[in-house]
Amino acid sequence: MAEQLAKGYEPQTFETRWYQQWERQGCFHADENSPKPHYSIVIPPPNVTGVLHMGHALNNTLQDILVRWKRMTGHEVLWMPGTDHAGIATQNVVEKQLAAEGCDRHDVGRDAFIERVWKWREESGGQIINQLKRLGASCDWQRERFTMDDGLSKAVREVFVSLYEEGLIYRDNRLINWCPRCHTALSDLEVEHDDKKGSLWHLRYPIKGTDQYLVVATTRPETMLGDTAVAVHPEDERYAALIGKMIELPLTGREIPIIADDYVDKDFGSGAVKITPAHDFNDFEMGKRHNLDNINILDPSGFINENGGAYQGLERYAARDKVVADLAALGLLDKVEEHLNAVGECYRCKTVIEPYLSLQWYVNVQPLAKEAIKAVESGATRIVPQHWEKTYYEWMYNIQDWCISRQIWWGHRIPAWYCDDCGAITVSREDASCCHRCHSRNLRQETDVLDTWFSSALWPFSTMGWPEQSETLNKFYPTSCLVTGFDILFFWVARMMMMGLKFMGQVPFTDVYIHALVRDAQGQKMSKSKGNVIDPLTVIEEYGTDAFRFTLAAFAAQGRDIKLSTERIGGYRNFCNKLWNASRFALMNLDDFTPPARPDWDALSLSLADRWILTRLATVEREVNAALEGYHFNEAASVLYSFTWHAFCDWYIELIKGALYGDDAAARLSAQTVVATVLERLLRLLHPLMPFITEEIWHSLPGQRPCAFLMGCAYPQGEGLPQDAEASARMEQVMEVIRAIRNIRGEMDVPPAKKIGALLDCRDSASLTLMQDAADYIRALARVEELTCGVGLAQPPQAAKQLAGTVEILLPLAGLINLEEEEKRLTKEIAKVQKDVDLFSKKLSNEKFVANAPAEVLEKDRAKLTTAQEKLTLLQASLQRIVALK
Repeated sequence: MAEQLAKGYEPQTFETRWYQQWERQGCFHADENSPKPHYSIVIPPPNVTGVLHMGHALNNTLQDILVRWKRMTGHEVLWMPGTDHAGIATQNVVEKQLAAEGCDRHDVGRDAFIERVWKWREESGGQIINQLKRLGASCDWQRERFTMDDGLSKAVREVFVSLYEEGLIYRDNRLINWCPRCHTALSDLEVEHDDKKGSLWHLRYPIKGTDQYLVVATTRPETMLGDTAVAVHPEDERYAALIGKMIELPLTGREIPIIADDYVDKDFGSGAVKITPAHDFNDFEMGKRHNLDNINILDPSGFINENGGAYQGLERYAARDKVVADLAALGLLDKVEEHLNAVGECYRCKTVIEPYLSLQWYVNVQPLAKEAIKAVESGATRIVPQHWEKTYYEWMYNIQDWCISRQIWWGHRIPAWYCDDCGAITVSREDASCCHRCHSRNLRQETDVLDTWFSSALWPFSTMGWPEQSETLNKFYPTSCLVTGFDILFFWVARMMMMGLKFMGQVPFTDVYIHALVRDAQGQKMSKSKGNVIDPLTVIEEYGTDAFRFTLAAFAAQGRDIKLSTERIGGYRNFCNKLWNASRFALMNLDDFTPPARPDWDALSLSLADRWILTRLATVEREVNAALEGYHFNEAASVLYSFTWHAFCDWYIELIKGALYGDDAAARLSAQTVVATVLERLLRLLHPLMPFITEEIWHSLPGQRPCAFLMGCAYPQGEGLPQDAEASARMEQVMEVIRAIRNIRGEMDVPPAKKIGALLDCRDSASLTLMQDAADYIRALARVEELTCGVGLAQPPQAAKQLAGTVEILLPLAGLINLEEEEKRLTKEIAKVQKDVDLFSKKLSNEKFVANAPAEVLEKDRAKLTTAQEKLTLLQASLQRIVALK
């Protein structure tokens, strides 16, 4: 029994209800034993601390469109969901709770702290999962994974030990990004760079045995305490005689050499640079080339350590002030300039990071990267849009060894044990009980945990049961597609490629679709500080999930950022409303109709309009499938929008009203069959983009449901519909004539309700026959009372004319409009609009205004000028027509 469709479109009344039913009935669950071809996607696991933002909304909407579409095209679909333990982010959340209680993690101890984090995760973590469900994400929630699950932990340990045994994991004392507040190494991705106003200090370094100075420039004068050389370019003639001489490093009592290195830019500053290998990444590499000492002057909290001499115990910025003051007092401060500096900050606590010399664990990734490069070159993995391949190659060819250790407590603890008796390191799949070298039981486990990206690099296969050879793994690996943002192409995608190839012998995904950013309406990046953030959950509450999802899809053009505004989402809510009302109209006229399982098209008296809409529908079905196949989400949305709003709602439903309301039973049956077929197939087509509204309407259609839910039905591919290109072309010509009459009515300001007369002067007998056959359509849709069709008709003295293909439309104006009054009205309107054009033209030609006005004000004024100019052109054209008729 079909359900009654409510009078108004109120998405809040049914969205949650349908989602609960889908989930309860296991609609999203993948069967690893299914004989169907597989299609699988792993969700980019959101942080367990996260809440749904626009990036998540876009990313997961696009994934959901793909998996719903693939289910309907006969695939066994696995969309693997889960969350990431997000080491630093999650630890920070719980540390803040402890701070509010007046203690810290060291007070409670490691084990109790970890227990506390697990408890937080149980109670509050995973909020984002419920928000993804609100978005309509049809993940296989029965398989939900967490990067700290037992199974995933086993996979992490297996990979770590295997790479260590092959010599690809090692420890080394190197420079890393260090957060003095979080007390941990950070990956490059965990460092956010922000341009800040600072200073460039020019310091004088005395050359030993002379009264000369070398001037060096630095943005961090306190690091001079750790300088071990001054470098100049080998071809810089100014300093050729000084290479090899010594500098008396101020404030330290040390002497350091002047060295030559190609890295130095002889045109920047004085052409001489201070080298601090323990506190600068470029200096560290130069230090290795010249065998320089690494002098670390900071402790883990960013205070000067024992290597800083008299400055020991000072916080780094207090030390900076004192160092600068002391150099000035000695006459060694040459000058200070304002300088814009890209400052790196910890992505969690916003503390300025320090390049810091530290003993860490690394993966030698060069051999892994070679295979990952080959996989894209050979086409085993395709990156869409293709231009991102260049970025991928640039990163991979210049890849550096990966620092995988983090000095925090929450995460996968490194499975390494240090022997206090012989100093050996034991790395083991099981917790070690004795030293592998001397068999002593005097062991300490490594306190560091692994970088969060280490476990997420294994996500495509660890979530499916690896290292066990599970049925899920056999069925669904490699996955079909990864949908992700470009910002983690290297940090996550490339690492999954390397690990998948290494441990599975196959790429982790055959396609990688890179989507763009969601920005505000002006193209600005969304940020809390700018106050331009659009909250997906607020939008969903106001406009409904379907309107929001359709908006994201409609603007998801490859390689172009999405400019989003609530007005645009409101526009697509109108689209939902249009579909709803059209469906209600159709249903009201299908009360006495039972749709056949398969219509016998030959037995029906199909009208011109019927043949046209069926032909258009088949084309649309093929276009939508092709668009989704190529990841052209915006094209799929555009085709569906145009067909739904214009072809189906604006035209076809209006064209069949005569048949539905008339006395011809055969015409009525034909119209009912076609409108029921088109609406049902259209709901299937729209379902991946708009799952809730389509499910609600579909269950209101008459007849038996072919399956329990719409998502279980076959996706239309253009099959089983009668195709009549000739009839379609003829209908388009009739529509062109109707449009032309409507245009003239609009231009002449004829009231919509007023019936008019029209003459159709046809160029040939074929056009005449068509116009006569379609006369009812023209009368009804163009509101024509008297319609005359002929070839070579006599033209009335005062008539508005327009050509539509081989038909000239003549609308007699006698008695319809007063030409004198219309001329006055248009002249008055033109003068009014001309004032607007003059006003905005003057404003925008004022250089001072353009230079000082905010971008959004300029954009609005330019838009107003364009609108006024367009209106002026139309009014002037209308006036010319009136004058010509007099």
